[in-house]
Amino acid sequence: MHGSAAPSSRTLLVGSGKIAARLAPQFLENGEVYALRRSDSPPPAGAIGIRADLAAPLAARLPAVDRMLVTLPPGDTPAAYRTALTHLAAALPAMPARTVFVSSTGVFDGSGSARPITERDQPGPTSMRSRGLLDGERAAVEIFDATIVRPAGIYGPGREYLLRTVRAGVAVEHARRTNRIHETDLVRTLEMLLRMPEPPRLLHAVDESPAPLGDVVTFIARELGVEVPPDIASAEPGGFVYDGTLLRSMLGRLDYPTYREGYVAMIAGSAA
Repeated sequence: MHGSAAPSSRTLLVGSGKIAARLAPQFLENGEVYALRRSDSPPPAGAIGIRADLAAPLAARLPAVDRMLVTLPPGDTPAAYRTALTHLAAALPAMPARTVFVSSTGVFDGSGSARPITERDQPGPTSMRSRGLLDGERAAVEIFDATIVRPAGIYGPGREYLLRTVRAGVAVEHARRTNRIHETDLVRTLEMLLRMPEPPRLLHAVDESPAPLGDVVTFIARELGVEVPPDIASAEPGGFVYDGTLLRSMLGRLDYPTYREGYVAMIAGSAA
């Protein structure tokens, strides 16, 4: 495995959303990029589009590729990821040398914990969504020997749910523990994992500043010049705290190390 893309490299992006669109140009510099998606919408510029629904076996074989990024949305059943990955493997002529599967910190659910969760902690999923995520991770490892990435709270331009919430003055649970990663830093993380010789088996993609939701909305409200959203008081705060030490040791300084830098940039962009 090489540390950078070879001239003849081929990359398959399975699930061609915003993240895949931002990654495609990085790999087009040194090879071909294929973008597999269910819809007829155009692939990222320069990429070769493949229309397929992985809920069923594919009618045609996929091209042989060197690396593959899987960013599929959760399905309707706990086995949806495993079904999709099984159909994907059957359509490939050979296993890619590198596969990265994007999961979510949502594999952890329940009452939450203030103790920082690291990559060594084992999830105990209780909901259908969390069980499906965990089974998808296991299937990705079993079938593709994949590296698993668990982002938390992806935000950035076009991902402005919390800005809209604050502008609208919608009540939130101030004490809830929250974590996030800016889309730019997530894209950097995925590119690094697709290229590096020996990536970790599992990585939590979170920034340096887990924070109570009340702190975040208060900061945003002050930047916007609006009232702080009211609190939905709770006897015990929910949510988890995730440790991003491993990510920072590999990636170095994040472009948006905390929600403050990220939301300031987003608000400035909205104003412009």
